[in-house]
Amino acid sequence: MTVEHRPDTVSATADRHGHRFLLIGKKTIFSYHLGLYYVPIHAFQMITRFGLPDGLRDTYLSDLEAHEDQQVYYSLFTEGHWPLQDIVDGRRTSLPVELERVTVDAQGNRTFTPLLPAVDATCRKEDVVHYRPLEPDAGYPDFLTALSFGQADEVHLAHRLAGAPNWDEVITTVDPRGFQPGDLAPAGTVTVSTVKDPHGAAPKSPLSTGTRYEGTTGGRTVAFTAGRQGWWNNTSLNKK
Repeated sequence: MTVEHRPDTVSATADRHGHRFLLIGKKTIFSYHLGLYYVPIHAFQMITRFGLPDGLRDTYLSDLEAHEDQQVYYSLFTEGHWPLQDIVDGRRTSLPVELERVTVDAQGNRTFTPLLPAVDATCRKEDVVHYRPLEPDAGYPDFLTALSFGQADEVHLAHRLAGAPNWDEVITTVDPRGFQPGDLAPAGTVTVSTVKDPHGAAPKSPLSTGTRYEGTTGGRTVAFTAGRQGWWNNTSLNKK
């Protein structure tokens, strides 16, 4: 069940200047940038893969296993307000990252807790599967629209951010059917015509965990069951 989120309460680490990337997946671990509409350096929706040291990867996977059924997320924090375009263009090939556990209390407040000190991760421009600027004045689609990414049978869906205010969410699907490699890298666009877009900062996910959905991508039908939520934000995303 998705908890309604209220204004954030976070640890001191959340106040440092830098980028955060949510870790998504198990077999292949993707990194999803924490975007902010009204902070220019963060006003991008980006999905990529980092080369992660074994120790960080193992810590993430073991901690995720211990908290699988809880509303717990995982992020990489990297210091500095450098442009994400540096990764896309290949000017930046590595960065120091700190692994954090992001916990959510009953009121929806988030706390960022460091799990490991900074280690170096590699980044390659060819591993970027989605990158586009956020446009707060853009309109809203009629129906729920998501970005599909992943590898093989591990398929994730990120809400495709249009106008502001909005909500940011990533889920991992269960029993995905009909997705092709070209739908995942670069990230494809999936439209679920049975779910209306809320046209705003939804108080909870329009997708119900355990429910089966059909969508279309590239003129084809795909199907999935909504699984674990890997990220949710309808607060700081929209703050001016």
